Amino acid sequence: MSLKKRDEMDHNAWLKSQDLTVIETAFLTTLIWIDKRLRIVDYLELLETMYYRANLQMPKSHTEQYDLDNKFWYWYPLYSLGSLSILAYLVAAVSGALLGFYYSPSTAGAAVQGDPTAAYNSVVTILQDVQFGFMLRSIHNWAAQFMVAAVFLHMLRVYFTGAYKEPREVNWILGVILIGLTLFFGFSGYVLPWKQLSFWAAQIGVEMALATPIVGEWAAQLLFGGFTLGQATLVRMYILHVFVLPFVVTSLIALHVGIVWVQGIAEPH
Repeated sequence: MSLKKRDEMDHNAWLKSQDLTVIETAFLTTLIWIDKRLRIVDYLELLETMYYRANLQMPKSHTEQYDLDNKFWYWYPLYSLGSLSILAYLVAAVSGALLGFYYSPSTAGAAVQGDPTAAYNSVVTILQDVQFGFMLRSIHNWAAQFMVAAVFLHMLRVYFTGAYKEPREVNWILGVILIGLTLFFGFSGYVLPWKQLSFWAAQIGVEMALATPIVGEWAAQLLFGGFTLGQATLVRMYILHVFVLPFVVTSLIALHVGIVWVQGIAEPH
């Protein structure tokens, strides 16, 4: 008897020996069929082993370390700001990716300054013609604003509870970099509609870059495409907002959360 037939007889005998419902039998039969081809059970066992090993290495919090009965700090709202900012970032990323299907990063169509551009018209199309477009852009807008507020409050909490001190100073520096990138994320997104407010916000950005000592002119040319605003400015803001910043910010967030996982949450004593 071949090994394949023997395995099938063993599986069938086991199924018959169990008092199973039709749904359970169908599920187990499907699982066995898939497992014989893809060996998913072996990989699930590997993931289970990794999960338990990770839990064993998880640093204990203050309440666990000293076996305190009061678990108040687990539910303290200010200790959820980091998670809330990541959640807002994910919502903004998904909604922004959907908006990207309809947005056009082009200043074409403006005969004189102040005329509607292709970028602005694409935003109007999203708001007026795309199904659920107004809701989608509103979700993206509010998620971005919520993220900025959550990150700012998170930094305040870390500062006033002394969580930036040794040995967490590296993660504090990462947090400072992340809040700067978050603000630039918001700035680049604000420029994309290329309306009057966006245009003058970009102009202020150029002036701020030029006011930077030593590297001012270089930064203005790199970020804004020169000292005057135009198509190059909008394209640079679009590339930064859609292609560069998401990967940089996601990587730094992963590193930031990884360090928190290693060191544990700095709860006040």
